Amino acid sequence: MGIADFMRDGRIRSTTELLTASRRGDVPPFMVMDVMAAAARIEAAGGHVIHMEVGQPASPAPATARAAAKAAIDTGRLDYTSALGIPSLRQRIARYYRETHGHDVDAERIVVTTGSSNAFILAFLTLFEPGDRVAVTLPGYPPYRHILTALGCEPVPIETTAATRHALSGEMLLAAHRKTPLKGVLVASPANPTGTMMRREAMAELMAAAASENIRFISDEIYHGLDYAFAATTAAALSDDALVINSFSKYFCMTGWRVGWMVVPAPLVRPIERLQQNLAISVPTLSQIAAEAAFDGTAEMDAIKHGYQDNRRLLIEGLPRAGLDSFLPADGAFYLYADVSRFTNDSFDFARRMLEEAHVAATPGIDFDPVHGKSFLRFCYAGSKAETEEAIARITQWLRR
Repeated sequence: MGIADFMRDGRIRSTTELLTASRRGDVPPFMVMDVMAAAARIEAAGGHVIHMEVGQPASPAPATARAAAKAAIDTGRLDYTSALGIPSLRQRIARYYRETHGHDVDAERIVVTTGSSNAFILAFLTLFEPGDRVAVTLPGYPPYRHILTALGCEPVPIETTAATRHALSGEMLLAAHRKTPLKGVLVASPANPTGTMMRREAMAELMAAAASENIRFISDEIYHGLDYAFAATTAAALSDDALVINSFSKYFCMTGWRVGWMVVPAPLVRPIERLQQNLAISVPTLSQIAAEAAFDGTAEMDAIKHGYQDNRRLLIEGLPRAGLDSFLPADGAFYLYADVSRFTNDSFDFARRMLEEAHVAATPGIDFDPVHGKSFLRFCYAGSKAETEEAIARITQWLRR
């Protein structure tokens, strides 16, 4: 065929080849977003849905952050910033580690990112080559696997067990490494969807195991600040070689502001800076200004955290009365991962029916665990006390019909 064959009435004729997505785009959907869309349709028809599906605080950003953002808008210009972030924000994040964890982190190792999602992309691009195998836990946050796949890496899911409180152990990591060598491992504490946490000793043992085999270690700490059972440990205090990811989304209630950060091993700062320069230029200036001011709003955020603790107690006490009496330890974050196997072997269908019939939205476990997730639902308790109580009442009535 010639060039003229692709012209029709002054327009280029469509071809199948041009409209076929690359294999890198062939990743599963993030199912919680589909649940949100279904809930929105019910609400558009006049229904009242209680949202327990998405990991999003119901409260706004701290008043200090909102005031700083308003003042910045009122001054006029919002220019590009350094690719690594506004220097004063990087220094304030470094101060956070000193005040919260008693550990000094050089502000030069802090990289501000567009949420933690951007941080994962930057981390994976910097640490791994296409084809590299990276261990992640099951159950676990699905975009870990999906982003790695899209970037040409191979996620290696490791099923966690009650024996390690549903956290990864050094022994489990090395067993997977012996089967086929790993280049990296990513863990979260507090974890999503389980809410479980690793004690300092357990994290140190896992990190030592990784170091013994030159396995690069990434620590997802975006739920730090939301710990109930015991204080969270940062991997930054255990090794300068760990790459730590955190965010203002959860504790600081700033999901839509899309701002997070990394603590990066010193040799990786410049490579990450080059990637950031080319992929994003810089993080939105307004969000960075607000994020720096958010650190002055911790009293407000701690009060919200106490509300999560109340909701956690309500669920732990109330769901068993509804028949959902088996769930993983909810040490931190704002999730409860409940076993629904006595009612169904299809958590997606269970979540669909609960949404349609009881108007309570939760996330099916298969989003987090393709192996055993068909038996679990994740409930987010970041909403109000009144809605948490109403959700328990609706679920109880629905399951007892």
